[in-house]
Amino acid sequence: MIPRRMPAIIGNPRPPLNAGFAGRLGSMDNDRLWAPWRLGYVQGDTGSEPTTDDLAWRPGADRDCFLCRAAGVEPRLFRGLGVLERTPLSLVITNRYPYSNGHLLIAPLDHRATLADLDDDTLLDLQRSIAAWCGRMTRSMQAHGFNVGLNLGAVAGAGVPGHLHWHVVPRWPGDVNFMPTIAGVRVLPQSLDALWEQLSTAAAEDAE
Repeated sequence: MIPRRMPAIIGNPRPPLNAGFAGRLGSMDNDRLWAPWRLGYVQGDTGSEPTTDDLAWRPGADRDCFLCRAAGVEPRLFRGLGVLERTPLSLVITNRYPYSNGHLLIAPLDHRATLADLDDDTLLDLQRSIAAWCGRMTRSMQAHGFNVGLNLGAVAGAGVPGHLHWHVVPRWPGDVNFMPTIAGVRVLPQSLDALWEQLSTAAAEDAE
């Protein structure tokens, strides 16, 4: 039996969503995404880690917690650890493994797991830090919006369950493109050190 011919499609037929990508698999070695600064991520390089002499641990600090380490480190090592600001009550640090460019973590200085563990002054200081750094990234990075989130407890996805922290992620129109969906790759166009430099400059300008 001869199958019936399908009717002609008027205009240019749209290829399957992944047709272009799949069709180019044979020539993938001609397509490269250069991000040499990410070599440290791949090799597990933790950067400029402070020594015992560089730290003044706070009471109740967890010595395996990177946020506690940043809370007690000497200011001369702020850049190596990505510390942008440390107030008497809170800490602002770049995320070493960011979801998106500009991803910051804002945490209390003390090792605290729940919101109920924070006093009113600390809660207010943390919220003021979130507002201030959203403003700085709006001005210096032209961010159009933000995802601001808090994961409490391991079952809620907290990476450091004992030391709560807010994630502040700047967003731009079109920043969620085909790369995460098709290639499983997130593109981060700026190194962490360059981000630290840019945002530190923005903070200094606010202080003038």
